[in-house]
Amino acid sequence: MTQAPATPKAVRRRHDREIITLAVPAFGALVAEPLFVLADSAIVGHLGTAQLAGLGVASALLMTAVSVFVFLAYATTAAVARRVGANDLPAAIRQGMDGIWLALILGAVVVAAVLPTAPSLVELFGASDTAAPYATTYLRISALGIPAMLVVLAATGVLRGLQDTRTPLYVAVAGFVANAALNVFLVYGVGLGIAGSAWGTVLAQCGMAVAYLVVVVRGARRHGASLRPDAAGIRACAQAGVPLLVRTLSLRAILMIATAVAARLGDSDIAAHQIILSLWSLLAFALDAVAIAGQAIIGRYLGAGDTEGARQACRRMVEWGVAVGVALGLLVVISRPLLLPLFTSDAGVQETALPALVIVALSQPIAGVVFTLDGVLMGAGDGPYLAWAMLLTLAVFTPVALLVPTLGGGLTALWGAMTLMMTVRLLTLWLRARSGRWLVTGATR
Repeated sequence: MTQAPATPKAVRRRHDREIITLAVPAFGALVAEPLFVLADSAIVGHLGTAQLAGLGVASALLMTAVSVFVFLAYATTAAVARRVGANDLPAAIRQGMDGIWLALILGAVVVAAVLPTAPSLVELFGASDTAAPYATTYLRISALGIPAMLVVLAATGVLRGLQDTRTPLYVAVAGFVANAALNVFLVYGVGLGIAGSAWGTVLAQCGMAVAYLVVVVRGARRHGASLRPDAAGIRACAQAGVPLLVRTLSLRAILMIATAVAARLGDSDIAAHQIILSLWSLLAFALDAVAIAGQAIIGRYLGAGDTEGARQACRRMVEWGVAVGVALGLLVVISRPLLLPLFTSDAGVQETALPALVIVALSQPIAGVVFTLDGVLMGAGDGPYLAWAMLLTLAVFTPVALLVPTLGGGLTALWGAMTLMMTVRLLTLWLRARSGRWLVTGATR
């Protein structure tokens, strides 16, 4: 007897369960990441203003260096998920190991570049004479943990591709607790000062990397996958990552241009911009959780050759993106009288930030669709299109943003330009999703 086809309601419920199962733990892991910097700041802040300023400069440099390589997580998630969909777990884990080996190679290169150039990098970032020695010390020590940080990115991608976002959550929470405890012990218990904070972070990151490697190695042994580095596989991972690297660098350029324009508007504007940008980034964590679910789910469907399932999942995730965006926008509007005083007591800064904050709130449904479709196309391995789309977005945003100081409108106009940027991303991603050209099936793209 043939089985009756699932009803649309049953299909939606199945997709909802998949999205929630993957997105909720992913959100928890994403939120845990910035807590590392917050813990370091809270502990080092009691050492003195110069130490805290030095930490701020060094952390910004480190986070920039690591965020550039976020493609290690994105590309690995998509590639592993495809092989999971094709029911080839040994090949999935083998693909993941190639990503981890690439992370180690890139990490070693970054360490070799940062250690001798640390003082110059700190000076380039504009650290004061009093803060520069602390920034250099923290940067040089923390740089030793960059290979571990990149392994964490790649291994997170492996587990996401295996449809497991719970383990990354557990590791992230354990890493945060270990980081905080080690920082307190080494900074105050041992008396190492800011160097102790750096060593605590390095040890916590290495512990996280080891935890991930234990999980991946166990999976490799269970399924008979090789752990040895494979030159062809590592090269393929790097090639898949290049378009996503272009995409990430383009997005970073947009954010840097926005900050540079805000700085030209005046002290109140740049202060308000930093507040709005921080809140915008925080909102992005919730939206990115849906995107991560999209990467894993879409990759699995396409690996299994199920284009209709991929279409249905994409449609449902877009609905989730809109719903989450609307909810976040309403939350910002309702809580806006409470949000701004948390960041500043300066009435002028609050007055400058308020209209921009309203624009951010109104644009959240757009952001919800953008993040979702970004994740869907990453899961499909559609990196080259994402790279070209982001380069186009950068080309549209840059002249508009640079005209803001000349044409007027202040920070409100600048965040209007940011909304234009998100709208251009929405159009490019929607057109691609609608075309169906991303629906390439098979264990590899």
